[in-house]
Amino acid sequence: MTTTPVRALTAPARTDSPDRGAGFPEAPFLHLPPAFIEEALDAVPREAAHRFTDSWNDLPADAYLGTDSPYRYRRYDAFRFVGTDLERLPRRPFVQDRAVNGLVGGVPRTFAPLHPAVAEGPALRAVVRAFRGLLPAGDRDASDTCGVHQIRVVARTDAAGDPAPEGVHQDGHHYVGQVLIRREGVHGAESRLYDLDRRQIHQARLTEPFESILLDDRRVFHDVSPVTTSPGAGTGVRDMLLIDFFSRTEPTKETSRD
Repeated sequence: MTTTPVRALTAPARTDSPDRGAGFPEAPFLHLPPAFIEEALDAVPREAAHRFTDSWNDLPADAYLGTDSPYRYRRYDAFRFVGTDLERLPRRPFVQDRAVNGLVGGVPRTFAPLHPAVAEGPALRAVVRAFRGLLPAGDRDASDTCGVHQIRVVARTDAAGDPAPEGVHQDGHHYVGQVLIRREGVHGAESRLYDLDRRQIHQARLTEPFESILLDDRRVFHDVSPVTTSPGAGTGVRDMLLIDFFSRTEPTKETSRD
C-alpha cells in the first residue's frame, strides 16, 4: 500500500537540470522509482553490478541487537569525497547519539567492512553519485562524507525481523538514501515518514528492486514496520542499502567519522 503523501516529490529517473535537488526546499523527501538507480547502473559493467547486489549474501550478523538469534546482518564503511570519487576513511566504530537512537545510542559499534570489490567498485560509486546529485547545491558541496550500510533483515515463520528496532527516529545525518536491493518471501516492512511533530506524512512498502527514498534527516523522522514471512515462505529476506550524507566539519549526531 502506498498513500499519497503531503509535500512529497517523486523525482523523474533523470533530468538535464543542472540542479536536480531543487525540489528539496519544499519537500523533506523524495520517493524514487527503480529507474533512477537502474539508470545510474547502466554505465557500470554488468558483472560489477551483479557482484554488487550479490554481496548482500555475505553479511555477518549484527551483534548489537541483544537477541538470542540474529535477524539482522550488516556491513559498514565511511568514505570522503575526493572530487567526484570516493576514498574509504580509516576504520572507526560507528556511534550514534542517544538522542537519535534510544536503543544503542552511545554504544561504539564495530561492523564488518564492505568487501573490497564493493567499496572500490564502480556500482557503489554510481549509486552514491546519483543520490548526491539530487541534493540542493549548497548541501551537496557541504556533504563531503558519506556512510554506507549494507543491511539484510531476515524473517522466519517463528520470528519476525525488525528493520528499525529503535522505533521512530532520526539517523543524525544531513540526508539519508534508502535503496531496496532485494525483497523475497516477506510481508510488512512499511516505510513511514513523519514530520518534526511526528505526524505521519508518507507511507510506502518498497517492493521493486532499486525503489528508493531520499530524505532530509533534519526535517523528518522515520521508521519501518517489522518483517514477517509471506504465506508459504519458510524464510523471508529484505536487503537494503543505506547511504548517509554529512559534513566532517558540521556537527551531526553520528560520531564515527574521522
